[in-house]
Amino acid sequence: MTDLLTPVAASSLAEEARDALGQRNLIFVGLMGAGKSVIGRMVAQALSVPFIDTDAEIEKVSRMSIAELFSAYGEAEFRALETRVIGRLLRGGPKVISTGGGAFINENTRRLIKEGGVSVWLKADLDVLWERVNKRDHRPLLKTENPKATLQNLMNQRYPIYSEADLTVPSGNVRKETMVTNVLSAVIGLAKKGQRE
Repeated sequence: MTDLLTPVAASSLAEEARDALGQRNLIFVGLMGAGKSVIGRMVAQALSVPFIDTDAEIEKVSRMSIAELFSAYGEAEFRALETRVIGRLLRGGPKVISTGGGAFINENTRRLIKEGGVSVWLKADLDVLWERVNKRDHRPLLKTENPKATLQNLMNQRYPIYSEADLTVPSGNVRKETMVTNVLSAVIGLAKKGQRE
């Protein structure tokens, strides 16, 4: 038994989610390694709307990598730039936007995201995140003596704030297509809940 939808069922689900979203943006939030970029890109493809990764956009406008920005200007300056870029990206929709792990933690950025569309928290546990992030060393916040403990601390600090997102979708060791289906279903569920209220 497979958990994948038939092409017709997947198309129908995507169409229903697209209708539920209307002109609003779908914004992915969550910690590094949760799958925001990969799942966001696939969801955008399913919805036939543009996909934008805010980190890639920030690197494009600044002509520096995220790690270089952190190193040169510090986290506070980086967050200010991130807020400006996200504010610009949220104008007009619909599109799918994947944000950096700290974006939703910033109060100003969080307000912009809440006003700018439907936020989706991809929630993963420590082992899943660690398995995904420890293979690469481009994460400035994990350049510490004990990166796994740092990741756990980030979870402790950030998960209560991520929980303010409109939707929470578990991100675990399941097929990416299953995650996309779960996100689309959550969007439809939110719209139906809104109609009942």
